[in-house]
Amino acid sequence: MSKFISFVIGVIVGGLFGAAVAILLAPKPGKELQADIKHEVDSVLEEGRRAAEARRAELEKQLAQMRGDLPLSK
Repeated sequence: MSKFISFVIGVIVGGLFGAAVAILLAPKPGKELQADIKHEVDSVLEEGRRAAEARRAELEKQLAQMRGDLPLSK
């Protein structure tokens, strides 16, 4: 066998072994872990939406002040 084919077989076997160990040693069941990850992603996205909305309101206020629609605040 050539060195390349031996390397590819080693990578495949190593990947399968690593996946098996990860599944056996995972701290939570798959569904529970997926739910936790989804909750965290949703929280980060919601926080980003709120920050974007606050920034948009601030920029709209500044634009209105520049146009002369609102008095300048100190």
